[in-house]
Amino acid sequence: MEDYDILDTRDGDTRDGDTPDGPQPRPQSLMLAFFGNHVLEEGDRDLCVYSGSIIDVLGRVGVGEQAVRSTLTRMVNRGLLRRQREGRRMYFGLTPQATRVLGDGRTRIWKQGAVNDDWDGTWTLLGFSLPDSWKRRRHDLRSRLTWSGFGALYSGLWIAPGNVDIAGAVAELGLTDHVKVFHARADVATDIELMIRDTWDLESVAARYVTFDKRWTAHLGADSGDDPIGTRLRLVSEWLWTIRTDPRLPARHLPPAWPARPAEDTFHHVADRTAEPARLLARDLLDTVPTRPDTD
Repeated sequence: MEDYDILDTRDGDTRDGDTPDGPQPRPQSLMLAFFGNHVLEEGDRDLCVYSGSIIDVLGRVGVGEQAVRSTLTRMVNRGLLRRQREGRRMYFGLTPQATRVLGDGRTRIWKQGAVNDDWDGTWTLLGFSLPDSWKRRRHDLRSRLTWSGFGALYSGLWIAPGNVDIAGAVAELGLTDHVKVFHARADVATDIELMIRDTWDLESVAARYVTFDKRWTAHLGADSGDDPIGTRLRLVSEWLWTIRTDPRLPARHLPPAWPARPAEDTFHHVADRTAEPARLLARDLLDTVPTRPDTD
């Protein structure tokens, strides 16, 4: 189970050493961003895209043909994409597994605000104890918890703002018997802002927003004529990298001038400007076919 690792857009595997220098997108993450933009967002999940079209689009953001082909094969083997042959051409579409992961990503990107103004004072606490030999399963659990807004209060006790429904994710990992979940409020003796600073690396989260905002504000200010498909693919990938470790902490407990809101405004400005041009270009550029029930 590495589903939510694919939403980490960085190149390499240094998951604990993020810097504010911006992401180095991985071909697999860009691939899913492509399918999210041009299949899932179009409301037609039962659609397959010709490999040549995928090579063309990802080439616009610097991914070479061989990297695209090897990524497609790897994602098919992981159950994230399905293949469908039409004559001499090979087409690729989303599997239910990839659709679920992209659906979660779509909620974070397009439906949830980057600033949590509606916190009701509750917290979700999750405690777990796993055998030392379960390193892979421990990593998978921590990946899901981080994506869901949790931070490590202590080594085996994680906390997230609000009432987070994490039971389904825990069950998918087969860890229900090893996890206990509680919903509670902090006692008046608890210094919530100190707890937040001890639990989450706010400087790192803020630096991501600042980096994103500077990069894309400069893009808006430039007289750039780059193609909207490539721009939108980079935009969504970088925004996902920016928000993926942000637990959406209560606004009232964040430092003054928290940079998430201006960065989000910039994201939506560029997204709105590129949405229709990218959609029109995709209609001309992408070779697609309906998914057959017998797809292997």
